[in-house]
Amino acid sequence: MTLSESGDKLRELINKAIEDHVITPEEYDSILNMANQDGHIDSQEQAMLKELQIMIETKMIRF
Repeated sequence: MTLSESGDKLRELINKAIEDHVITPEEYDSILNMANQDGHIDSQEQAMLKELQIMIETKMIRF
């Protein structure tokens, strides 16, 4: 299953945070806004957001 355009952009934003091991509040807000842009968070977007949240909670990514 391929990602939508917004899903691709969301993945890019999350990958940047993973590569940097740091996410700023502004980047986090951008990610949430991108996920909510179409008014619906689909299952792929939910999975990506959950993955990001786990990485923040386990301190793989610093907030």
